Amino acid sequence: MKYNIITILGPTATGKTKLAVQLCYQMNGEMISADSRQVYKKMNLGTGKDLSEYTINHIPIPYHLIDILEPGEKYNVFRFKNDFYSVYSEIVKREKLPVLCGGSGMYIESVLRNYNLVEVPENIELRKKLETLSLTELIKILKSYKNLHNKTDVDTKKRAIRAIEIEVYEHQHKTVLNHYSPLNSLNIGLMLDRNMRREKITQRLKVRLEQGMIDEVRQLLHDGINADDLIYYGLEYKYITEYLLGFYSYDVFFSKLETAIHQFAKRQMTYFRGMERRGIPIHWLNADTRVEENAQHIMALFNNDRSTIR
Repeated sequence: MKYNIITILGPTATGKTKLAVQLCYQMNGEMISADSRQVYKKMNLGTGKDLSEYTINHIPIPYHLIDILEPGEKYNVFRFKNDFYSVYSEIVKREKLPVLCGGSGMYIESVLRNYNLVEVPENIELRKKLETLSLTELIKILKSYKNLHNKTDVDTKKRAIRAIEIEVYEHQHKTVLNHYSPLNSLNIGLMLDRNMRREKITQRLKVRLEQGMIDEVRQLLHDGINADDLIYYGLEYKYITEYLLGFYSYDVFFSKLETAIHQFAKRQMTYFRGMERRGIPIHWLNADTRVEENAQHIMALFNNDRSTIR
């Protein structure tokens, strides 16, 4: 079956957006973000939106599922999948090529494998019981329901409680049948040598802090966004919020955040390798190769032009 979408995935700081935008420019495409935090308005530096990259030769590249929610709202895989297919259908109607791009592995896998998903409502009574438990106790409960492939489920008590809430609901209700058509995606992974990836992550963190990432979080707090909600979003928002609350000195804050991002990138690669084991083929490319060269290689794969595939 002919490919009907291209997916660009990989760990943070590998240049996924630049490559996806280049493909959209050369292949008459539109980009769909698969990032669990870029859906929020006013959260720009901390989520790495890099909106300036969505223009090539003064031509703006259309993008979707970015800046669609107010900070503080909750987003999940179920909502993403519905939003994705809504956008995907409109792009196809315009006879454009959808290019899915992001690092949220569960979001990407939910559409590539066409998961059956249900929207799980809040269970107030269950939450009250779980909130009295420690994170260690919550992890033990969650492990009784499933293997913990995605460790972001247990980054905080709030996340662990929500993960248990979902598992309990799914065990009590029948799965809703899927009504989405399956995709045939050309999946491209960007990877870097571990040391180079660490260097890029650290350098990017320094640049974004210089650009005002702390002020971005300070403004969100000033606007009335609950500190717990920002901590829930993890990484930059978690550690900057805690720094602004006086939990750490600047040096300790930077060290903790830098380490957390390195660990996150490692978990992303682990998840993507798991996707391969679960039957999703991924063509891995060197993220340090020129964007234009990688784009040419992907177009050859997409068109099955074996004479130019390296």
